[in-house]
Amino acid sequence: MGMAGLGILVFFILVAVFAPLLASHCDLSPTCHPNNPQYAAPSLKFPFGTDNLGRSVLSLTIWGTRISMIVGLAATALTMLLGPAIGLFAGYYGAWRETVLMRVTDWFLVIPFLPLAIVLAALLGPSLITIIFVIGVTSWPSTARVIRAQVLSVKTRAYVERSRALGSSDWHLMSRHILPNVAPLIFANTILTVAVAILSETTLSFLGLGDPLSISWGTILEFAFNKGAAISGQWWWIVPPGVAIVLVVLAFTMVGYALDDILNPRLRAR
Repeated sequence: MGMAGLGILVFFILVAVFAPLLASHCDLSPTCHPNNPQYAAPSLKFPFGTDNLGRSVLSLTIWGTRISMIVGLAATALTMLLGPAIGLFAGYYGAWRETVLMRVTDWFLVIPFLPLAIVLAALLGPSLITIIFVIGVTSWPSTARVIRAQVLSVKTRAYVERSRALGSSDWHLMSRHILPNVAPLIFANTILTVAVAILSETTLSFLGLGDPLSISWGTILEFAFNKGAAISGQWWWIVPPGVAIVLVVLAFTMVGYALDDILNPRLRAR
């Protein structure tokens, strides 16, 4: 399962990296090919058909891969900075620090993600930076909870207690003994978070809160539904980005669960 997911991810990463070689950036502008037919069905010239402006849906999907992957990875990076840091700090120090941090985490957990993300995106304005920030600051609580629980277990182990008795500082204990033991969990959770981030970007872009000047899979679907592609029978405008989203999210999920099986000793023994 993990190798199948990895194969899918490698394919989409190569598409994102080599997008300029696979499709001209000019294809994204309707003025570059004014004679292209509108709403053309898939053919040899246009394998995925064209949209309402005569743009190739294949070119849109290829370039949308780059934006969707960038947003997903960048938002995940922000999530992985916040979640593990808060979980590590709360789990290690405990007392009132843990109480304050966990109540803030609970506040983010009980508020539904989509309404909070919509409000933040609407207040900050549509842009890629806004989407990355919104997804990042709303996706860290579950990671923080998982890391805190693991830290609570690790910090009571004998080798940590011996190191503390020998006079090791808090920074030494966290960086040399606790963090290396929770790092596999952070890594596996990162892979799963990328899938959630890409799906969140698609959702926000589909609702019109994405960057209107950037083409992502979510904005392609937004344009298609706004022009009535779903009820007009123009399936070729909807299916390619939709299938790409499903495959990438499925691939990240498959790799994430495979890594969890590898890195979790209990699952590996089973």
